[in-house]
Amino acid sequence: MSEAGAAVPSSGLDLLRNKVVLGHETVHNVSSTAYPGAYPGIDDSFSLSSFAKDFRVDVISETDDMIEFDMIGVDAAVANTVRRILIAEVPTMAIENCFIYNNTSIIQDEVLAHRMGLVPIKADPRKFEFSNGKDDRDETNYIVFRLKVRCERRKDAPPDATAPEEMYINHRVLSGDLLWMPQGGQREEFGENGIRPVHDDILLAVLRPGQEIDIEVHCIKGIGKEHAKWSPVCTASYRLLPEIVLLKEFEGEEADKLVGCFGEGVLEVVPGPAGIRVARVANARACTMSREVHRHPDLAPHVRLQRVRDHFIFSVESTGALKAAELVSEAIACMVDKAELVLDTLTRLETEVDDDDAPDDHGDDDEPDGNL
Repeated sequence: MSEAGAAVPSSGLDLLRNKVVLGHETVHNVSSTAYPGAYPGIDDSFSLSSFAKDFRVDVISETDDMIEFDMIGVDAAVANTVRRILIAEVPTMAIENCFIYNNTSIIQDEVLAHRMGLVPIKADPRKFEFSNGKDDRDETNYIVFRLKVRCERRKDAPPDATAPEEMYINHRVLSGDLLWMPQGGQREEFGENGIRPVHDDILLAVLRPGQEIDIEVHCIKGIGKEHAKWSPVCTASYRLLPEIVLLKEFEGEEADKLVGCFGEGVLEVVPGPAGIRVARVANARACTMSREVHRHPDLAPHVRLQRVRDHFIFSVESTGALKAAELVSEAIACMVDKAELVLDTLTRLETEVDDDDAPDDHGDDDEPDGNL
């Protein structure tokens, strides 16, 4: 693909093997055919050296909360494995138990507990162990917060005040009101404010004078497969790299019409030979593949929309417990552990089968002689 983002026309076989083509009403070449024997004369058997040569990861943009990167040279099954592990199997710390000493707000106990459970906690889960139950809780596997808020009327409130902020104290219970209570040596390990809610402004409840909430909560380590509150990502998604193939030269007003069929910045009109304005692909990556061009019979036959089958654009947004880049690393490490587990299991099964097939050491010595 050129720097402008336009793809050169592909041969029929290359198109079938490596591109997903978007038609007017259908999508073609969806199924992967990268397996041995699919095409005569082409060796598609897996080779580790070929995989290592073709595979790469390019980081496009990165902040603490978000990362966008390209994963190139893998099958959709591998890319989807990374996505699913990010959502469901990278552990975090989340509120699991709420011990409610007093709740005179209008929110029921179970609803309040559910709201608190979804508050993301800023704590490195790699420094904690999984808990086996309430009886084995210690500083290595749980975190304690205390929430104690009472609403009172402001004595200095103006007589004509109507806004709750002017009339009441502590009328909004926020996640920032959760007070960390270090257990054992947690203060020395994590620092004074090392463990806290990711955001301090998450609304938990609204109070009026005389109402009070007094709760102690325990956070434990878990994964999103068990409950969504342990999922470390807001979003984890991917899409295939878009390509736009112009099968003819679009000039003048026709070029302007073509550019209008795509999002801003995807196509552009530039001076061509002899000063004639022509359409060029500027940034195919930004294309949403809306297929608007297929609504125009004069343009559609001369434009091909396609995606690269093994080029995945990942977008990962963290809830804040860990940096987005760290979550991707943890997901890859989890996938490696799963692969090693499969290999170890297959090796053990192969050994057991070999042991079962081994001949009896006694041979025929135990057979009766036949003579009395």
